[in-house]
Amino acid sequence: MTDHEIVDLYWARSENAITQTNVKYGAYCRKIAMNIVANDEDSEECMNDTYLSAWNSMPEERPDLLAPYLAAITRNHALTIYRKVHSQKRGAGQLPLALDELIEVAGSSSTEEEVDLTLLTGHINSFLGLLPADNRIAFVRRYFYVDTISDIAGALSMSEAGVKSLLFRLRQKLREFLEKEGYEL
Repeated sequence: MTDHEIVDLYWARSENAITQTNVKYGAYCRKIAMNIVANDEDSEECMNDTYLSAWNSMPEERPDLLAPYLAAITRNHALTIYRKVHSQKRGAGQLPLALDELIEVAGSSSTEEEVDLTLLTGHINSFLGLLPADNRIAFVRRYFYVDTISDIAGALSMSEAGVKSLLFRLRQKLREFLEKEGYEL
């Protein structure tokens, strides 16, 4: 079933929309959730929340690509669950590692401090637009999808050491880019 057909099911309020979404994107969204929450039960809760959010919030400007729309919803729900479960302790999964890597670049803010995320997001998007495709893929897979180094290495046909080195260089370039754009680190 195409994305357009699935979106039409949402707009028709057909319960089959959720079934078809699960068939086409369930594994994809589940992987995103598991990368963040690292727990089957929490991942399943995240999936249920994702389907409910998609049901309740399908935009009037119907998305041409359903995967990124669902990925963003899944990621947001997974981060909410992660924060709830790990509010006072360091948790399992890739999220703490990925966040530690980016905190070195974007500053040492704690979870208590608020950052102007709109400005930072705009700068990061501009930075990503300047990168070659493989570099952009590695960066997004690590810091948006929270994929493991080994998963990224496999997807890009690189060694794990090569991916670690690439991500280190990209973080350094991001730091330089942000400083040049006037973002205070």
